[in-house]
Amino acid sequence: MSIPAYPLQWPEGWPRSRGRKSGQFGKQEWRSNGSGGGHKGKADITMADAMKRVKVELERLGVNVADDSIVSTNLKLNLAGLPRGDQGEPGDPGVAVYFQKKAGPMRVIAIDAYHRVRDNLAAIAATLEAMRAIERHGGAQILERAFTGFAALPAPKKWWDTLQVRQDATVETIEANFRRLARDRHPDRGGSNAAMAELNEARAAGLEARRG
Repeated sequence: MSIPAYPLQWPEGWPRSRGRKSGQFGKQEWRSNGSGGGHKGKADITMADAMKRVKVELERLGVNVADDSIVSTNLKLNLAGLPRGDQGEPGDPGVAVYFQKKAGPMRVIAIDAYHRVRDNLAAIAATLEAMRAIERHGGAQILERAFTGFAALPAPKKWWDTLQVRQDATVETIEANFRRLARDRHPDRGGSNAAMAELNEARAAGLEARRG
């Protein structure tokens, strides 16, 4: 798949959350009291846990995870090409998971409702699990219509296309084009909040790419 895992490739047309919240995606574990007893407690979810949940749900949908899925975030990647869990949260913690079944259409689920990347990943896994439950209860057509809606979204727009620069543009060029385009896209100058938000996200992604 040609979609980059880093930086985040948010699907064009997919709405962004207006406010973010803390996640509730911990995992149950046994906590010993040191005297042979103990109790079940909820441990914080890790990046590895969240990635595993997404992988499991995609596999249950019949997706070849290695070849036909991409988890796209603003976290830098490890040597295995997966988001590293040993770095701070990016300014935009959104996650977009792109996938396809066999030779079927590309589909995407994107969530940015939570403060942490791992929680947004876990939320996507929970969404996929809920959709499979619909299918199990005889709602295959409903599920397919939902996924068709995901597939109908346009491909994510590259930050360099939004800023009208080359992919290898320097920081100076990124900033210069950002200022030039902002003159027309700012709501106070006849633009719109959506256009300015897109421009801000492209600038942030471009500067992050240069730092990487």
